[in-house]
Amino acid sequence: MTRLRDWGFTAIALTALMTLMALRPLALQAQTYPAKTVRIIVPFTPGGGTDFIARLIGAKLSSAWGQQFVVENRVGAGSTLGSEFALKSPPDGYTLLLTSGSYTASPSLYKLRYDPIKDMTPIIQPDDGPFVVSLHPSVPVRSVAQLVTLAKKQPGQINYATSGQGSISHLATELFAMLSGTQFTHVPYKGNGQSIADTMAGQTQMLLAAIAAVIPHVKSGRLRAVAVTSAQRVPALAEVPAVMESGYKFEVSNWHGLMGPRGLPPAIVERLNGEINRVIKDPEFAQRIASDGLVPAGGPPERLLKLLNEEIANWAKVAERTGLKVQ
Repeated sequence: MTRLRDWGFTAIALTALMTLMALRPLALQAQTYPAKTVRIIVPFTPGGGTDFIARLIGAKLSSAWGQQFVVENRVGAGSTLGSEFALKSPPDGYTLLLTSGSYTASPSLYKLRYDPIKDMTPIIQPDDGPFVVSLHPSVPVRSVAQLVTLAKKQPGQINYATSGQGSISHLATELFAMLSGTQFTHVPYKGNGQSIADTMAGQTQMLLAAIAAVIPHVKSGRLRAVAVTSAQRVPALAEVPAVMESGYKFEVSNWHGLMGPRGLPPAIVERLNGEINRVIKDPEFAQRIASDGLVPAGGPPERLLKLLNEEIANWAKVAERTGLKVQ
């Protein structure tokens, strides 16, 4: 009996030792992370709101840790190509994904080759904010009410640009059309840059885009902002009303989320989450993004996971109600 007890004790001790040995490399990895350049994949073209946030956070992390965090833009299929690339990369912390609400719209519109929840590891939601309903100055309206009136008189004649089929701006505009009883014609582009450029040139007449992407053109007069999609006005465009002020229950959030592939070590997640939470509490960071209509969010990874689950469910309902499908 004594021998059996001794063997039992030895087995427990060996199991504990093996567990500690297995955890030690992860702990050491987190202590030395990052030991080389980290790629932040942005599934949109340069110059947009997601790209802006990725470069801002990347610069802050590079400065804090002495390793380069570089932004790599991988565009296509409504942001799904870049997302797939990032989520199928090795879960070592050296390839991350910084994405937007389009990530949660894609499951309702595309046949994805990845699971948007099971194949990722949430890290943090850095910010939140609205979109701007912007028009070419030639469109003779200055409010949402006037836009609806004109669209009803000219069904389908107002062309709206988006960053691509299945993007959050695509779904959001179709939701607004459904709520307001109007009809617009969708013109998809491969990213915000070209969609904004063509709207400024008058080739398309309307778009929903992040404040960061359109505010310089609104202030220069090349675009006219008629509404923001938040529940209330935002300081960056204080004179622009919210869509909800026109009586429509329409609120769309322009958030960003940082995540990694499935299996990203918890210690690395904790290190990234902690440092980015520290960064976004810096008044200078808040000031930088406030000028683009965004506010710091932050919090634990679970906050981002909860947001992803809720948004995927919400956009699935919108896609079903509007009949939208890309593939």
